[in-house]
Amino acid sequence: MPPTGALIPADAPFSAQQESWLAGFIAGIAAAGRRKDASGDAPTATVDVLFGTQTGNAEFLADELVAGARARGLAGTATALDAVTPDQLAAMSHVLVVTSTYGEGELPDNAGLFWEALQSDTAPRLEGVRYAVLGLGDRGYDDFCQAAKLIDTRLEQLGAARLHERVDCDIDFEEPAAEWTTTVLDRLAAETGATGTGAGAEAPTSAAPPRSPWNKRTPYPSRLAVNKLLSAPHSAKEIRHYEFDLGDSGITYEAGDALAVVPLNDERLVGALLEHLGASDDGEAAHLLRTEREIRTPSKELIADLAERAPSGELAAVVAQGTRSDLDSWLWGRDVLDLLRATDPSTAPTLPELLPLLRPLQARQYSISSSPLAHPDRIHLTVAPVRYGSGDRRYEGVASTYLADRTGGEGRAVGVYVQPNASFGVPADDDAPMVMIGPGTGIAPFRGFLHERAARGASGRNWLFFGDRHRETDFVYEDELSELRARGVLTELDLAFSRDQAEKVYVQTRMRERSRELYGWLEDGAHVYVCGDASRMAKDVEAALLGVVAEQRGRGDDDAAEYLADLRRAKRYVRDVY
Repeated sequence: MPPTGALIPADAPFSAQQESWLAGFIAGIAAAGRRKDASGDAPTATVDVLFGTQTGNAEFLADELVAGARARGLAGTATALDAVTPDQLAAMSHVLVVTSTYGEGELPDNAGLFWEALQSDTAPRLEGVRYAVLGLGDRGYDDFCQAAKLIDTRLEQLGAARLHERVDCDIDFEEPAAEWTTTVLDRLAAETGATGTGAGAEAPTSAAPPRSPWNKRTPYPSRLAVNKLLSAPHSAKEIRHYEFDLGDSGITYEAGDALAVVPLNDERLVGALLEHLGASDDGEAAHLLRTEREIRTPSKELIADLAERAPSGELAAVVAQGTRSDLDSWLWGRDVLDLLRATDPSTAPTLPELLPLLRPLQARQYSISSSPLAHPDRIHLTVAPVRYGSGDRRYEGVASTYLADRTGGEGRAVGVYVQPNASFGVPADDDAPMVMIGPGTGIAPFRGFLHERAARGASGRNWLFFGDRHRETDFVYEDELSELRARGVLTELDLAFSRDQAEKVYVQTRMRERSRELYGWLEDGAHVYVCGDASRMAKDVEAALLGVVAEQRGRGDDDAAEYLADLRRAKRYVRDVY
């Protein structure tokens, strides 16, 4: 066969990217032909699919990639990024990375150790690796798909050859992810000469599990069977317990999964927006505001548009400063109506101009607080409705107050679907100890964990660190926890009610107070789970955990950090944070 370049005319109407793809395609066919001639057997290759996930989407896509690879006659495995060392990576031939981005551009919990090792000066060269990266993210954040961008760039820096350009998916990731998957796997099959279930390929015995028919496009209309206030009526916080009837949906779930709730916007806010815009409250545009557009949190597109329309306005001045922290501070608490009211009516967008600038209204995910073994026909949630005031405005969380106030009460249908979270669940070993740290509504999955272990008759010890502001008003599920303690299911219960004494006490305070016992549980093989606020609580808990290990081992901070890293690699330290 003549040189690859000779097969593509210089005046061919292809872009540089298309020419690169064709060159790789032709070269792959030629190489496959040479290998087949030499061996007489259908060629095969192994595809290593590495995923970084926080909520399970990237892991699901990784499983689908493996199934697709095997269907094309390629061997394939899916592995969490943290389970792979740089040396193992260097020994791989074809690598597909699927990763989400967590927080402010951070790697997911099961990918952080991989990234630390990959950016180290001691990371090996990767000239023998062919790779492609798929990112999952949300364009509403400045660091959109930052984790995928970092890994993609670093792999290239280390000499790996890009098999296909990275694709960064927004919150509606299904279609672009499917297109990327098909393109990459077809190209791999062409390059390696794999066809069908080629010789040596693994049988597709562990293909991706079937996807539920209930999803964000077709949510299940579940009957809201229970809507109950958990916190005391005079508490400064409002925490509610919900139960959703699964009926004949066929929905299954695991303790640790999340339930996505598809909300409708507050009719009062929709009405105020329409009135401000001078628009009719009927028609397709008004319907979109109610059901399909995010009107609580201003989008980046709307902010940019309004700043351009009013370059001398306050918003434009903040945007011009160029610092994210200043813009975030200015936007805190403000919604779309606030921004429109601050815009000169003569330059403000009309309703038809506004709609394309609004993000799609997204389902909100909540940690499930029940176990399918104890409650097979229902899913429970533990949610704190968001409500606050500023000036003459009252603000409310979109989904949290939809559940509390606007579903029409118990018995009304709410659109829901399950979001699996394979990395956050009860230990498979019923004898393994379990430490759960979840203040406030962070208790949700751990209530499900405890019910799960009780139903399984698990012998493993269970320790819960829980807290909130006041014991009298905020000790949710107190009766249940007391009963589980009396039955021996809940071995240890440490409580931290921060406002019940002069000095504030938090769950991390209790962890440090019981440092010796907590380290003993870790040495006995305990799995540690954290659920709740990512910005402060989860970081403070991790700092406390590192302090406990450093104090008890007496080998310094670096040793404690490596000890915790080993727990992560073994999936014995996992978090469900938001």
